[in-house]
Amino acid sequence: MLRMRIEPKSLVVIAGLPGSGKSTLLRSTESDAPLAVLDSDQMRDRLRELVPPGTPYSRYRPVVHVLHRLRVTASVLREPGPVVVHDPATGAATRTWLMLLGRLAGRSRHFVWVEASPEEAAEGQRVRGRVLREGSFARHLRRLPRMHAALREGPRGWDQTTVLDRSLARQGLHLQTPARRG
Repeated sequence: MLRMRIEPKSLVVIAGLPGSGKSTLLRSTESDAPLAVLDSDQMRDRLRELVPPGTPYSRYRPVVHVLHRLRVTASVLREPGPVVVHDPATGAATRTWLMLLGRLAGRSRHFVWVEASPEEAAEGQRVRGRVLREGSFARHLRRLPRMHAALREGPRGWDQTTVLDRSLARQGLHLQTPARRG
């Protein structure tokens, strides 16, 4: 299990290609302090209960993404403790939004990238039973060279960048938060 020291008021972004193992890592994340864990799947599951049975996800996907971003924004600005966000973050605009949001909220910013080859990520999607549309996955893949360049430099504005491979991600993450002095 990877152990990562974070501050009591932190933003931790778990990122990687769709199917790379982000959800697996998120499910096995432990912490010394209460934390808010935000995954767009949570919003998708809530909305699925509200739409008529059999409604294809493609019909309400945009609403899921908008509500997820609003929830992330509210949580980062309001939650007293660490916030962990699940997002592919392959696009520079998304990384910038998350970094600026964390900065605005006075949070330390930790970026965790789960590295997977395109083939491993595609297989991960098949295994979980949720395969992205070909065009969506291709967009993530087109962004990958820039993402790797950013990882080599350390994405701008992040206090810590950690790269994990899929096997390490499967072992889990333990966020160690020092006790607040008061």
